[in-house]
Amino acid sequence: MEATGAYGGVIYLRSPDRRTLVLTKVAGLSVSLVDPFGRLPVGGALPAAEAYRTGRIVFLADADETMRRYPQLALGMPYAFSSATAALRGRGESYGAIALLWPAAPGGELSGARRRRLRAACVRLGIALADLAAHGVPVEYDGTPTAAPLWAPVLSPIRVGLFDWDIDTGAFQADPEMCRLFGIEPEAFDGRAATLAARVVTGGGREFREAARRAVETGRVLAWRLHIETPGGVTRLLEVWGRVPAHGPPTHLVGVVLDLGFGAAAAEAVERLHDGVFSLDPEGRIMYANRNLQGMVDARLEDVVGRTPWEALPWLADPAYEDHYRAAMLSQQPGAFLARTPHDRWLAFSLYPDPYGLTGKVVPVGPPPGAQDRPAGREPPAPGGVRVGPGPADRETESAPEPKHEPEPEPVYAAPARPGAIYHILQMAGALTEAVTVDEVCQVVAEQLLSAFGGQELAVYVVRDGKFFLARQTGYREGFLDRFEGVSNEENLPGVEALTHGAPIFFESVADLLSAYPDIPVDDMCSWAFLPLIASDRPVGSCIVGFDRRHVFTSEERSVLTALSGLIAQALERARLYDAEFALARGLQHALLPHRLPRLSYLEVAARYLPGTQGMEIGGDWYDVIDNGETVSLVIGDVEGHNVAAAATMGQLRSAVRAFAAAGTSPDQVVRSTNQQLADLDPGLFASCCYLELDPHAGVVRAVRAGHVPPVLREPDGTVRPLDIPGGTILGVDRDCEYPVTEVPLAPGAVVALYTDGLVENPGTDIEDGIARLRRSLSSAPHESVSDLADRIVRDAGRISERADDVAVLLARWTGDSGDSGDSGDSGDSGDSRDFGGTGEAGESGEAGETGDAPTRGEGGSRDGRAGNQA
Repeated sequence: MEATGAYGGVIYLRSPDRRTLVLTKVAGLSVSLVDPFGRLPVGGALPAAEAYRTGRIVFLADADETMRRYPQLALGMPYAFSSATAALRGRGESYGAIALLWPAAPGGELSGARRRRLRAACVRLGIALADLAAHGVPVEYDGTPTAAPLWAPVLSPIRVGLFDWDIDTGAFQADPEMCRLFGIEPEAFDGRAATLAARVVTGGGREFREAARRAVETGRVLAWRLHIETPGGVTRLLEVWGRVPAHGPPTHLVGVVLDLGFGAAAAEAVERLHDGVFSLDPEGRIMYANRNLQGMVDARLEDVVGRTPWEALPWLADPAYEDHYRAAMLSQQPGAFLARTPHDRWLAFSLYPDPYGLTGKVVPVGPPPGAQDRPAGREPPAPGGVRVGPGPADRETESAPEPKHEPEPEPVYAAPARPGAIYHILQMAGALTEAVTVDEVCQVVAEQLLSAFGGQELAVYVVRDGKFFLARQTGYREGFLDRFEGVSNEENLPGVEALTHGAPIFFESVADLLSAYPDIPVDDMCSWAFLPLIASDRPVGSCIVGFDRRHVFTSEERSVLTALSGLIAQALERARLYDAEFALARGLQHALLPHRLPRLSYLEVAARYLPGTQGMEIGGDWYDVIDNGETVSLVIGDVEGHNVAAAATMGQLRSAVRAFAAAGTSPDQVVRSTNQQLADLDPGLFASCCYLELDPHAGVVRAVRAGHVPPVLREPDGTVRPLDIPGGTILGVDRDCEYPVTEVPLAPGAVVALYTDGLVENPGTDIEDGIARLRRSLSSAPHESVSDLADRIVRDAGRISERADDVAVLLARWTGDSGDSGDSGDSGDSGDSRDFGGTGEAGESGEAGETGDAPTRGEGGSRDGRAGNQA
């Protein structure tokens, strides 16, 4: 920031799974200002993610360019500023991103000097992070962001001196700093109070004697101020604080002398002004306010200092006022607005920001044109308390444009261009676009809606078969909503009637609610909004918002809440359809995978399947083990795409491979026939496949590969190598493609690993790195069972918690037997393959959790008869 002249900056570091950028450090800005962008998907359409992925600097000159290129960023931060975002790269690897902010520069470019300095700083940071990583220090981040405070420069810092004064004898022990405050060199001080008293401009000796008398009488001296004059003629204001020690001589006084610099004079100057003056820290908290301000805002200073204006003064609680602060801090441009106090007084607020905080000035002004025609209070509630449509008069707030060049912003009497409540709703709209499931939609509604309007309770009900069921609640006491579960759409309840009549219902007091619904149970809330959730003329449910204090719904709030109910309904309906389709698609995919694997005396097999965790993107990964009598076939494949069509095509291919293999055809003919069948079906999808036929009598594997990642072989001595298997094109591209067979000898105890690319692919890294990681996992545990080895592979690949793609793994260990005397079973007789979904985490032992999502585990037996059907 110093090198480039930026007034604010943030740093993102990658998360431990490297799929998310996490906001780590903030400087020159409030954390709350950038908190909506605290976690960014690496693949997202935001500057930090793009810079991280590409290594390029992303420069945005102003709000217009931000809206054009990154509308999601503009939605959450619709303010005038320019920014540059760059990746933190070191030794060929990206660790995060840094973003810097300057005042908006419409049509401008990032200067060459700033670009060079930004790159140089990023290189230094990146190399430092790489060095830490090389020494085993974790450089990923998954916590909450912290602020790096910027201390505002001051004209003269506060200086402190210490003393011990014997009042009876006049002996005075002073530290070197105190001596210098009185203009005396420490080595020249004679240790007498009279010497110091001689430096006092007025009443020196007398003031010292009075201070001594007060100290003896009270045991302390509080804020005794002295004007002293140094030999150079400099006058300085000092302040003395002291006390008699509790266990020392009663005639001794110990304490400190403070040189307040220009601070005291500055405060006195501000207090002389007739205007109200206040100072906010970067988080928006009032750190100073002069006495004139308290008369204007009708509040005591001790009640407002340390709090934000919109928290301390209820009549400034409209989010529009906070938004003026946000705009000033993020754009670093002066701003102004008008507000009306409860006593019908109009005040003009002027805001002057810098990276260290904000200074505000408040002056009384006359009412804007037309203000006298509007009532100062609010309309009384209508009889019965039911309000549909327009309500009481709008809250009296006015906004002023924010001039960019005038030193004194002049408020203009104009309606706010963008009400504060709209900002929160836009925030929620953006968040709803990211919500996929019903639970995610309800969570967004609860978080955004309550904060936007100051509610304390929220309940979202959905309608199924003419009855209401609770989808999510926040703030209600336990058991209160149980009586409403499953009520029909004919009940006399406000939430039901709001939906059946298609119009919101607002109650501004308990009396209003009980007047309309005398028998309804009431909790501790005082006001309510009942919003119908209707999507495309279809009833979806109801949303109830409760307020613990009387809340008057302005016409603006009613309009926003009415519009918002439609937005929530559309998102909820979309999520309900998603949940239903997701369950159907996952069920189809899981049904197409093998539920049991054969148990063979000469072969121990284990399989793992983990569906992707991002969205409803079901995949076409599959695996199978086919007992052909004299031989056994191992097959793994991956259909392109992530949808129901991919899963259906996967099922067709698995059936085709099984049929061709059971007919006793050679491996190359199995793959060639499957390729021809896929081409004839013409589903518009392609697939990769790897097919291995194990001959236990000869101790060899005959392998065929069709555009698939190469299998990996672990020898009995622990040596691991990828198998060099020349292959043909992926299935479904060339109907007449030939697929050569490669014969690989096996030693007893050797393990063959088949897998799909979801195991070894990572965004931004080479697939060879993933294969190398797989080789290390295989070589590190030569004595583990294939079941434990499969767990280790999945865990070491980091594929337990989050996956962009499906993962399938099939391991087979040949014991060395020929299979002549061992038992074998059909694919449905002995083995077991269970699917528990895809987002659970394996424990240290490698076992999947009993609940939630976990890998599918299909395992076959070995010579000792091990069933291996754990899950």
